[in-house]
Amino acid sequence: MLFDLRGRGRRRTVQAIYLTLAVLMGGGLVLFGIGGSVSGGLFDAVGLTGGGGGGSSANEQLVKQEKAALRRARANPRDPAALITLTRVRYQQAGQGDNFDQDTGTFKSGGRKELAQAAQSWSSYLALEPKNPDPNVATLMVQAFSPVGLNRPKDGVTAAEIVADARPSAQTYYQLAVFAYAAKQTRKGDLAGRKAVELAPSAQRAAVKSQVDAAKTQGGFPSATGQ
Repeated sequence: MLFDLRGRGRRRTVQAIYLTLAVLMGGGLVLFGIGGSVSGGLFDAVGLTGGGGGGSSANEQLVKQEKAALRRARANPRDPAALITLTRVRYQQAGQGDNFDQDTGTFKSGGRKELAQAAQSWSSYLALEPKNPDPNVATLMVQAFSPVGLNRPKDGVTAAEIVADARPSAQTYYQLAVFAYAAKQTRKGDLAGRKAVELAPSAQRAAVKSQVDAAKTQGGFPSATGQ
């Protein structure tokens, strides 16, 4: 487990982290009053709203896709399409069945292993220096590198930058700012935070700035050692 959930205060802290992630990973800054409901976010991606990711048939299909992509990648290590497919499928497998604990909202050891493998193929993909890195898979890796995944904020910054460059918005730059602060890249966090405020609707800029300032004060994500 990523968190000790026995204490009442710790449960509130984990809830705060999930709330923050809902802002980071969702379709809009709904907590700021920007845009519509959260969609395609962390909970959907790891199966929290889908009953464990679709059952055994879905898992079997993912296993087949992974094997096929792995064969392609081994045959041609410089095939970006194979590496992207491999990364995506491995990420999806992390949320399947026993890999993910529906009750606590945490990845089990099998899920973290899949995320680590996804990170490996993602790193191999980035090593090819693609001119336009895939923002869809980068979005998945932002989630993989978050506190409820591998908790690797420095790698999360790289993925979040790809997403922000491809889809500039208040939400994506806020996401980048949070990861940058967590990675102790303060200047990058400040720049991303200012961009998030700039891109927000005028009526919401004060709220966005407040959230950015809070992220900086907290050092990125809320602490997992709440009282």
